[in-house]
Amino acid sequence: MTEVGSRAKRWRTLACAMALAALMPVQAWAQNTIRSITSTQQSGSDVVRIELAQPLKEVPRGFAVQVPPRIALDLPGVGNGLGRSAVEINTGNMRSANVAQAGDRTRVVLNLRQASTYRAQLQDNSLLVFLDPAPAAATNTAAATPAGVATTEPLHFAPSQNADAQSLQDIDFRRGSDGAGRVVVNLPSSQVGVDIQQQGKTLVVEFLRSTLPERLRRKLDVTDFGTPVQTVTASQNGDRVRLVVVPKGDWEHSAYQSDNQFVLEVRPQKVDPNKLTQGPGYNGDKLSLNFQNIDVRALLQVIADFTNFNVVTSDTVSGNVTLRLKDVPWDQALDIILQAKGLGMRKSGNVLWIAPKEELAAKEKAELEAKQQITQLEPLRTQSFQMNYTKAEEVAKGLTGQNNPGGASSPQTSRILSSRGSVIWETRTNQLFVSDIPSKLEEIQALIAKIDVPVRQVLIEARIVEADDKFGKALGVKLGASDLRGRQGGIPGYSVGGSNYVTVGGNYSAVGSQTNQQSTYNYADSQFVNLPANVSSDVFGQQSAANFALSLFSATANRFLNLEISALEADGRGKVVSSPRVVTADQTKALIEQGEEIPYQQATSSGATSISFKKAVLKLEVTPQITPEGNVILTVDVNKDSRGTLTPQGYAINNKHVQTLVLVENGGTVVIGGIYTQEDLDSENKVPYLGDIPLLGNLFKNRTRSTAKTELLIFITPKVVSDRVTTR
Repeated sequence: MTEVGSRAKRWRTLACAMALAALMPVQAWAQNTIRSITSTQQSGSDVVRIELAQPLKEVPRGFAVQVPPRIALDLPGVGNGLGRSAVEINTGNMRSANVAQAGDRTRVVLNLRQASTYRAQLQDNSLLVFLDPAPAAATNTAAATPAGVATTEPLHFAPSQNADAQSLQDIDFRRGSDGAGRVVVNLPSSQVGVDIQQQGKTLVVEFLRSTLPERLRRKLDVTDFGTPVQTVTASQNGDRVRLVVVPKGDWEHSAYQSDNQFVLEVRPQKVDPNKLTQGPGYNGDKLSLNFQNIDVRALLQVIADFTNFNVVTSDTVSGNVTLRLKDVPWDQALDIILQAKGLGMRKSGNVLWIAPKEELAAKEKAELEAKQQITQLEPLRTQSFQMNYTKAEEVAKGLTGQNNPGGASSPQTSRILSSRGSVIWETRTNQLFVSDIPSKLEEIQALIAKIDVPVRQVLIEARIVEADDKFGKALGVKLGASDLRGRQGGIPGYSVGGSNYVTVGGNYSAVGSQTNQQSTYNYADSQFVNLPANVSSDVFGQQSAANFALSLFSATANRFLNLEISALEADGRGKVVSSPRVVTADQTKALIEQGEEIPYQQATSSGATSISFKKAVLKLEVTPQITPEGNVILTVDVNKDSRGTLTPQGYAINNKHVQTLVLVENGGTVVIGGIYTQEDLDSENKVPYLGDIPLLGNLFKNRTRSTAKTELLIFITPKVVSDRVTTR
């Protein structure tokens, strides 16, 4: 009995507490309540009358929303005495009114057919709300629309009252003192209809039943004005004139019309760090909340009434919260409440399910486990797939995780089939036979449709251009003399100079024989100066210098003087063009080469020698990758090798090599590498002291001057080959 009595006592205490909690708001609201909400039309304008039990002290604060068109009024210290939260009106511009009550404050939301401005006025125990009529709304500033809100339907700023098409007078752009951009349009009359629509980040203004002169059909670049507006484009679209305004950054816009002048103002959105309206992903209608220790379930009901969403709240949601939000998007306000109380949300259509995060996670886990159990019991089905461009064996290995191209840790982690699925392939017909549950077969069919496609091909052509320019000049001299008077019994002579000479007027050897009455005498090694033209440089190649020689002699006196001049000038230009080309599939390496293999001896581990070969070839190795934009990324390796000079160890190889990664547009040509060399040589050989004598010193020296220039350029040109294009 004691336990039963204590339990009954607790229930009585709880009931009393609930009754007191219910009576306290009633006492607080008993001072003033809303009795009725009605709407009438006076002189074409809608007047909403909110009748209260007692007069208000001041006009309540409120705000207007364009999309959807609404007007919200906050009534502090006022309760809802209507007995319901929605009032149907359907008169003029009024659709209905919603009354949301929380604590000692009540919010009245007027749902309109078209966006409108308003003004409020107190009259005895009533609050009068005057709505501007639709034509008059065009002459007032429209409510600001944030840049993140995209209008799905055009806002009818002003109705069209002109029967015939009228021509616009002028379109101008100005900058406001606050950094706003103003598009000013001079209309032919005040009867031209105007529609305003925001499409993403672009504003579109249409003037109904209007024409645009040719001089005004243009695009204005107004970036230099320093406003959010970047461009303004005017064009004729049927019987309408379309004005496309492209802003940039965070902005908001408003529009107004005065007589025949229409003004669209786009101003930068001011960011207040103390406000909570900033934040990515929040674009709901703005609301203001100011509650002290309010129940979470009641607060969620306020948001549900404001958004017209159906909210299902779990029984485990409880607790109170204190918050103050000013002009905050409703979705951000809801997110703040959920984060504060550790709640989560799931949306299905226009129904929001709100519960603790642990409860949502547990429910989702249970649903996934149920689906997994169904897959273990679901019957298998076999389906065949015909491969057209891909090998069936490769696709089968990918489905079972054997190829593992993504670097997964094990075949099970990259397996696409279910644990019960299997696949076999038939090479002759290139088919796959997959056995798995129906849902997996649908995934595999979608996967095969994406990978079994023809691979695009690329034609890669390289051009290797080698050019050289050589010039050389060489000049030399030989000088010698002999005195053979002693051969005739006279004064003993001397011999300096000699074997390279030209005999003038007869056989030089015979002269000695005649003068000495004996056999032929050898006059070799008789040069005094031996500095011929030096033509050993690569510039001159295998050419020999031209010689001019002169011998002066006296047959009776047996005295001789030999003079020889050698000179050579060489000038050569050459160009070698090599052009390898190859066709390959996208992301597939290709190789083409031409040349020779040069043998050389190589010692083995046993001490014997073996013949090995080294390539001296022209090679192009490339891997193309076609980008989504149609350009081509090339991994290129180009070699241009040739046989060099012969050394005791074998032939040397002249190597020209470039390896790079480059992005080239389709059909474009780019220089991927180049080498330029220039060699200048200026040399002089002379006899000391004698070679320095002016003019005469040229007989005792030789000179060589040469210049060699070489240039190597490598071009690459990729072309994506279509089905109708054949390679050359």
